[in-house]
Amino acid sequence: MIATASSAVTIVIPLSRHIVTCRRMGSQNMSDQSPERRFRTLFISDVHLGARGSQADLLLDFLRCHDADTIYLVGDIVDGWALKWGWYWPQSHNDLVQKLLRKVRKGATIIYVPGNHDEFLRGYYGTYFGGIDVVENSVHTGVDGSRYLVIHGDIFDLVVQNARGLAHLHDKAYDLAIRVNVFANFFWRMLGLSYWSLTRWAKLKVKSAVNYIGAFEHALAAEARRHEADGVICGHIHHATIRDEAGIRYMNCGDWVESCTALAEHDDGHFEIITWADPSRRAEPATQIAARAA
Repeated sequence: MIATASSAVTIVIPLSRHIVTCRRMGSQNMSDQSPERRFRTLFISDVHLGARGSQADLLLDFLRCHDADTIYLVGDIVDGWALKWGWYWPQSHNDLVQKLLRKVRKGATIIYVPGNHDEFLRGYYGTYFGGIDVVENSVHTGVDGSRYLVIHGDIFDLVVQNARGLAHLHDKAYDLAIRVNVFANFFWRMLGLSYWSLTRWAKLKVKSAVNYIGAFEHALAAEARRHEADGVICGHIHHATIRDEAGIRYMNCGDWVESCTALAEHDDGHFEIITWADPSRRAEPATQIAARAA
């Protein structure tokens, strides 16, 4: 494990100031031509298509309501590990792929940076699939000229790199926890309570998990500095946040398995984390949340 002595900085993330009025999934009246919100850039990671825990239907719903000139797919979009254990590809997963391809046809630039779960695509760097550019990593230039390294981040996970068997075992345990979480939230909703993530709660309460997140953030910030970038945008650990790490802006997209979050860059250059897991939060114009600093 990497040791770190990073400073803690809390970044306040402005959420949507508009009431989301997009109709729910499957609506015949939903217009793909006029989503509610448009951004300069969207960053999406860890969708895990092919895994039973993937909330592809919610991401499809999100993409009906949000659009961008450029969309980065920051790794683990397809879960090759899960598909090796058994084939699972429901219609919602196919619909999401088709939705992304339609966005390309309508003029969006989509850049795919593979992660460890979709590592089979790492042999295709420089290739276009349906107009989607597959690259090892990328440097995104912000409105103010700031440079952000875009990378999945798994190469800085010592478990993934040095103990792949343990990583696969952890993956199966995580999948079980997600299934328990789905069951628990069924009763949560019946009681009128908001969405709650067991795995996210554990990450923030278990000291070793908190240390792991902090070490990961520190390592990614160091890699951004090595690339002479002003910040880094990544995924992998399913923990969405925006924070400063030793003078480097660290931003993690989160995931579409438990937290259902995306990172968005507005036309004025500021970044926002959008949460799409809890319907009650979409129905009202929440103004601000504080991102947790590790």
